[in-house]
Amino acid sequence: MNTASSGALQRFFDSDMWWSFRRSPLTVAAAAVTVVFFLAALLAPWIAPFNPFDPRSLNLMDAFTPPAWSEGGTARHLLGTDNQGRDMLSAIMYGCRVSLMIGLAAIVFSVSTGVLLGLLAGFRGGWVDSLIMRVADIQLTVPAILIALTLDGVARVALPKNVHDQVAIWVLVLSIGFAYWPQFARVTRATTLAEKNKDYVNAARIIGVPGIAIAIRHVLPNALGPVLVIATIELALAIIAEASLSYLGVGMPPTQPSLGTLIRIGNAFLFSGEWWIVIFPALALVILSLAVNLLGDWLRDALNPRLR
Repeated sequence: MNTASSGALQRFFDSDMWWSFRRSPLTVAAAAVTVVFFLAALLAPWIAPFNPFDPRSLNLMDAFTPPAWSEGGTARHLLGTDNQGRDMLSAIMYGCRVSLMIGLAAIVFSVSTGVLLGLLAGFRGGWVDSLIMRVADIQLTVPAILIALTLDGVARVALPKNVHDQVAIWVLVLSIGFAYWPQFARVTRATTLAEKNKDYVNAARIIGVPGIAIAIRHVLPNALGPVLVIATIELALAIIAEASLSYLGVGMPPTQPSLGTLIRIGNAFLFSGEWWIVIFPALALVILSLAVNLLGDWLRDALNPRLR
């Protein structure tokens, strides 16, 4: 590790943020849980006991096997199996992989779109600002899940049926991402309005720095703190939105299930006694969303100068 990296790391460990993180056991626990979920999703092809989406590894004779601690359970399938004989632990790992990938990609799309439009609205002002903000205000009055459902439905009508499963993940990313951009646009616009008339911005204008360079090099870094906080919280909402869409049957197909798809499949067997097929994916979704939300709440407080 070079000297610059060592110095930056040391400054981080000496910062108020690291002190605040260490002083909050709940935040430390949430961070640990989040890291476990991300590692399990990332390393699923190597650490999962089975590949639940490989038809060659499935055995219908193993279907509806209960968890290992229940009567009839086996240590081979720690959390039991579903109606197709898929190992639930492995299915949850792969399901988290799909859900997190969609959630992260959707948030990246939302941040990129919202920050760009927020910078444009704040710098240009006038009718451009009014148009972008009125569109954002109108969209904020509509629940995000309805917007995602509408866009997903439009995509399914516009695209041929034989490609629905292949493009399902990208349709979800665009649908969920488009639903959450207004929050980022409003925060970025507010920061831009507060910064664009300060002395360092006026000095940059006087020496001939282009407006786009001022926005990206000087104004945008000041907006990254609030944007990062919102992105962390919106990640949990994006994961829940994906699970909701998949649960409603307009998300990922059963051949590539996310957590929402696993919950939808398991719900059909809840009242017939095979409770583990729906309970374990639902618990994974709740724990993951709660952990990410707690991290977002801590980050919001840690970056708020009024609370220091």
